[in-house]
Amino acid sequence: MHHRGRPPEKLVSALSSGLKILRYLSIAGSRVGVSRIARDVELNPSTCFNLLKTLVYEGLVTFDQASKNYALGLGMVELAKGALEQASYARLVRPMLEAIAAKHRVTATLWQRVGEDRVVLVDRADNDSAMRVHMNIGQRLPIFIAALGRCMAAHSGLSRAELKKRFSALRWENAPTFEAYWAGVESARARGYAVDTGHYVKGVTTLSAPVLDAGGKAVMAISAVGFSAQLSGEKLRSLARDLRVGAAEVSQALSGGGRQTQRVA
Repeated sequence: MHHRGRPPEKLVSALSSGLKILRYLSIAGSRVGVSRIARDVELNPSTCFNLLKTLVYEGLVTFDQASKNYALGLGMVELAKGALEQASYARLVRPMLEAIAAKHRVTATLWQRVGEDRVVLVDRADNDSAMRVHMNIGQRLPIFIAALGRCMAAHSGLSRAELKKRFSALRWENAPTFEAYWAGVESARARGYAVDTGHYVKGVTTLSAPVLDAGGKAVMAISAVGFSAQLSGEKLRSLARDLRVGAAEVSQALSGGGRQTQRVA
């Protein structure tokens, strides 16, 4: 299933049709002629032909002059490269999440930025405690909420005034003042991690460290979630250190400095 929620008010039908063709060719397994493509994806042959010509021009589809058939082009690999690299980093981070969860008896999570206003939970490692915070893979959150939100805000390039406007739309169980939130943003920028103690969810503490790309933009966040009564003092500081080190290593890998993640002792 490729669709996500309701279609936008102004759906661009030509774009949707072009994507239908690309998806069809991705599973066709061989070169296909325009008549068959048009029939199978239920497009007018003339429209299908024009879309194919455009896709060939853009390098996403190739045309074989001898057989008059079409297939996916290497341009699709270019487009997919970024997403595939992100997925590979998620797999590399998995051992780190498991080590943090076991060592600190927390739920360790990896969040991926999605567009300009959301993050999505892409991986999670639980601990063996009888009582623990459970989160579902695929869960989405506003990008500036909780501890991870302070990290994202710290590296967003947005001004204080712009962040204040975004902050006013956020929903918390026990909302901090904007001044306290802003102080957390500045702290995250300086220290490499942020803490939310019972503001987003009462009784729950979250720590996050940002993963930065080569341009210094926050693209992911590694977080740890536990009950506030169990996370304080040296326990909190030790967890913060491990998150900061781990996130820095993933950031270095994203920036081309290697892909090895450090094991948390």
